[in-house]
Amino acid sequence: MAVPDHPPRAVVLLSGGLDSATLLALARAQGHTCHCVSFDYGQRHRVELEAAARVAAALGAVEHRIVRIDASALGPSALTGSGAVPKGRSAAQMNGGIPATYVPARNTIFLAFALGIAEALEAEHIYIGVTAVDYSGYPDCRPEYIEAFQRLAALATKAAVEGRPVRLHTPLIGLPKAEIIRTGHRLGVDYALTHSCYDPDPTGAACGACDACQLRRQGFAAAGLPDPTRYAGA
Repeated sequence: MAVPDHPPRAVVLLSGGLDSATLLALARAQGHTCHCVSFDYGQRHRVELEAAARVAAALGAVEHRIVRIDASALGPSALTGSGAVPKGRSAAQMNGGIPATYVPARNTIFLAFALGIAEALEAEHIYIGVTAVDYSGYPDCRPEYIEAFQRLAALATKAAVEGRPVRLHTPLIGLPKAEIIRTGHRLGVDYALTHSCYDPDPTGAACGACDACQLRRQGFAAAGLPDPTRYAGA
């Protein structure tokens, strides 16, 4: 088999949150040339797209593209303005069912775009920052879902039929938030550039009470590192 004359290319799904920032740092540390993809699907926390651009630039991505999707086609979700974002939920509540912030088939849609982009770029890898530990009940963050999509990717593209299937990477899937933060810290990630909150105020300050904010706060505390997040009212 011929040896590629370039570093391995990777498509990295980059939301702008701390998980995806750590993901990009890991992909870069593993020697990949990274093409980052973010999605504008009408999310109420679109400030995350600005964070994604900052992270992509800071961590040396060769490209950052934003794909726009009509949110009305994805069904109701608190993340797209259909109802209130849950606040102040306990850990048991977060893991007790699928939350109102679930966007129907979101990761499947995102990965389908990533797969097409990877084939167009002749990229050998896709990185997605799903985690099955602090995942707030989302069904498309589970290992069995990722395994199923990998099987689909091996069947669905010309590249795969020709013996060059894209490999899906989920290096964070078994890590708790604290370990993700420690990993990024070791790799030099500046988490002040990132954004996690589902319901920021008009200035972009985090609410501090949604599931994403709580998991972020708890993660920094457990990691023993200062939380650089700008919270509303702080």
